[in-house]
Amino acid sequence: MTEQDSCIRAVRAAVLVVLCLAGIASAQEQPAGSTPAATQSETAVSGAADAPVHPVPVVSGFGGFIPTWEGGSATLVSIISPVVLVPLGDRWLIESRAAFEGDFTRPEGGGPFGGKVEKSIDYLQLDFIANKYVTFTAGRFLTPFGMYNERLYPNWIRALQTDPLTLPMATESNDGFMARGGFPVNSTVNMNYAVYFSTLSTVNKFESDRVVGGRFGFFFTGPRLEIGASLQHLLHDDHSNVVGMHLEWQPRPLPLDIRSEYAYSDNGKGFWLEGAYRLTQMPFWRRVMKHTQVVGRVQAFYLGKNGSAGASDAELPDANTSRAEFGINYFLMDGLKAVSSYGRTFSQVDGNSNIWTVGIAYRFAFPLGRSR
Repeated sequence: MTEQDSCIRAVRAAVLVVLCLAGIASAQEQPAGSTPAATQSETAVSGAADAPVHPVPVVSGFGGFIPTWEGGSATLVSIISPVVLVPLGDRWLIESRAAFEGDFTRPEGGGPFGGKVEKSIDYLQLDFIANKYVTFTAGRFLTPFGMYNERLYPNWIRALQTDPLTLPMATESNDGFMARGGFPVNSTVNMNYAVYFSTLSTVNKFESDRVVGGRFGFFFTGPRLEIGASLQHLLHDDHSNVVGMHLEWQPRPLPLDIRSEYAYSDNGKGFWLEGAYRLTQMPFWRRVMKHTQVVGRVQAFYLGKNGSAGASDAELPDANTSRAEFGINYFLMDGLKAVSSYGRTFSQVDGNSNIWTVGIAYRFAFPLGRSR
């Protein structure tokens, strides 16, 4: 049996175990004081089965204007990403997110900023909420690898506007099937999971690799700490694997978020570690401080065993690269914030360079009708 066959069998076995555990958990009462981990969209609609509420479609989304200066070159990053949620009764949900992004730059000879607006469909999926422990999904969905891609990517959520160097190591969207959810292990620990299969697609706006994978996490309610692991196996070409780990901690005494991810594959390995602190506890300038957040991130990417050819994805660095960043965000109102950051990139090939960002990020949400 080859290493790839062993990996595939291990993922399939994990899928069966998780679905069996979810079935067992659905037959039990939820312990008092515990809350199963779930995605934001699942949390928003999972209660519909327990209350006589008739949900209505919702249009939400995010956008931003984030001018960025890297190595002396300016890019006007403009993005708007609408999200549509269409509930079909109490257990079915259609959800989709598109993105329209323009990275406008000056030509080398000078002149006005210009460029194309790139259009993409991040996800377009049909969800069936079987019970409060498992949801089944078919269609195009965000890859549940690590936590950044699913939970932190929108501009109004992320603390720093630049992407982690390791983000392109795993696929960002897939076309296929997924099962996900969460259940309490005991009164102080919740488990969340996502397992998926994706087919190969070259259709415009629906590009996808043929992969199988999963993510598992444990949330400890006392310290408010989540630790998890991810695995993705490519089912064609070189049959490569990507493995990862993630951590998030929100200590109760402080308005602090600590997040980190690590990923490894033949193309390379890397990590990022980020801390974001809301200055609500500062004893001075309280009206300003309570709206201010400071954030810092350190990260690095190292080429894999394939050497320079290992960075086959054009979005990955082509050499060992590290970066340190510091940022300040100011929340003007709910869903609207001013953002700024400074970073220094260290590359063995491209040399050292500065990276600056400044701009506005926002989110919007409104229902298409009135719930009954």
